[in-house]
Amino acid sequence: METLGSIQQQFLQELSSLYEQDEIKSIFQIVLLDRLGISKAKFLLEKDMVLDAQQFHSLQQVLSQLKSAKPVQHILGKAPFYGMDFLVTEDTLIPRPETEELVDLIVKDFQFIAKDLQSGIKKIPARESVNLQIIDIGTGSGCIAIALQKNLFHAQTMAVDLSPEAIAVAKENAVKNGVDINFRCLDILEWEIVFQEEQFDIIVSNPPYITQEEKKEMHANVLQFEPHSALFVEDEAPLLFYDHISSFARKHLKADGVLYFEINQYLAKETQEMTFKKGFSEVWVINDLNGVPRMIKAKK
Repeated sequence: METLGSIQQQFLQELSSLYEQDEIKSIFQIVLLDRLGISKAKFLLEKDMVLDAQQFHSLQQVLSQLKSAKPVQHILGKAPFYGMDFLVTEDTLIPRPETEELVDLIVKDFQFIAKDLQSGIKKIPARESVNLQIIDIGTGSGCIAIALQKNLFHAQTMAVDLSPEAIAVAKENAVKNGVDINFRCLDILEWEIVFQEEQFDIIVSNPPYITQEEKKEMHANVLQFEPHSALFVEDEAPLLFYDHISSFARKHLKADGVLYFEINQYLAKETQEMTFKKGFSEVWVINDLNGVPRMIKAKK
């Protein structure tokens, strides 16, 4: 007879060549909750619970796929992000905790403005409208755009991506999470021929930023199952997308608007300097919860 505890030991043993022990335990808890509805607290109290044949088979199916290095989010078909669930496929990046921190930074910067305007107390005279105009560049699964639309009062959000497949996934996620987003499939490197006079309060992007050199150190589940075009840049031009998006922002950001980036921690100084050179007067590098330089916030 197999128990919850014995199955966890099987996961720890058979996935040890792919993941650290703590990560395997975390994956196991995610699988238990999704497949059997068993929370971490219940698991700790009932490790000796005997599994029936159907429960055992369900966990074994997941373990078999995990052993191929397939991410647990792809196996389960979803990933949590900012209190919501998102459909994920091999056409989009899996939403990550660092990107949640980027969303949280933006929400905290702008949510109070919306609340003040909604109640008729206008603390920031320069912002004349509650209808914040947002664009998310390289939207992927749509997680940033959808989370902002969900949390900022009366925002109007556009989300763009080069991949039609990613846009299709993002549209499903918007419907799933009950928000209306203007999705557009386009190449931001050609922004000058696509955009005319549009102006935005918030321009945000988590563009490709991992160099080919860093690629060598990456986990197999990322290299085999996530879209390389959304992850990697050439070593000779690691700031390519930041350069083009900063130029876009200089023209299309409102006077009191803000540009936000998720960045490569090893290129934080270079990204900050490049953004200054583009003409932004204030550029902050912001650390994530692990103390790693992970975000940039810039104003004209």
